[in-house]
Amino acid sequence: MASIAFAFPLLPGKADAGRRFAAEVLGPRRREWEESERRLGITRENWYLQPSPNGDMVIVYFEASDPAQSLGAFSQSQAPFDLWFKQQVQDLCGVDMNQPPAGPPPEAFFEWSAS
Repeated sequence: MASIAFAFPLLPGKADAGRRFAAEVLGPRRREWEESERRLGITRENWYLQPSPNGDMVIVYFEASDPAQSLGAFSQSQAPFDLWFKQQVQDLCGVDMNQPPAGPPPEAFFEWSAS
């Protein structure tokens, strides 16, 4: 399993909306979320809200057998839940997830595991 992480700037004043979005995904829309994750080949995903002097950031970490393929499939997906999810991300972060990430993927320059 491979992993990848991204940091997205949260638009000013959107931290509470981000918390509500996470609660909706893990609450009433959880079944849709899990179906999407399975379809995209994602086996683990964590979100972190990181305050910083430059504004709040959302850090997303996920694992998949091929993270680049999962991201590409998500950006192209027209599934109703995925479209709703991408709209929420755009409203919170200003990031258009319908477009594949520009530039190289994040560089993992430190990894450690007890296993």
